Amino acid sequence: MSLGSHIRRFARIFAVSLGLVAMTAQPARADITAFLGLSPTPERHSVKGFSGGLSLVVVGFEFEYSHLGEDTPQFLPGLKTYSGNVLVQTPVELKGTQFYATAGAGAYQEYLGPRDQTHATLNFGGGIKVRILGPVRLRLDYRVFQLKGEPLHPTYQRFFAGANFAF
Repeated sequence: MSLGSHIRRFARIFAVSLGLVAMTAQPARADITAFLGLSPTPERHSVKGFSGGLSLVVVGFEFEYSHLGEDTPQFLPGLKTYSGNVLVQTPVELKGTQFYATAGAGAYQEYLGPRDQTHATLNFGGGIKVRILGPVRLRLDYRVFQLKGEPLHPTYQRFFAGANFAF
């Protein structure tokens, strides 16, 4: 067999394979979440935020913003986080529930009165998304944030419940 016939054979196999993949591929799915929750670090205080993401069957990507309010009289710093996360999730819902684990990196701003610390953060956690009606889901999430630099509290935990809309 000549080199030209090998190339033509490879091109036909590649074209057929690409066609089969294109016919069976599922479209990417996206979702947005608005959430409320609490952080027990250093004392219990409220957190709110939002996220938006894109899922490719098992792996997903998400951007998230969250804000813990400052309480100066109680000496509780405020914390804003901005992170990009990778999710690994069940490829299909099990009885209307999808489980996921997540890890990410980003930036934070921890502040208390005149003190202000901005630096990098890592986070990891997991949760579930429970289908309520149509594209509307309840999202329950737990995260641990590792703050770099010199924060007042280097580790924060966060629990939240959110309204998640899939499209």
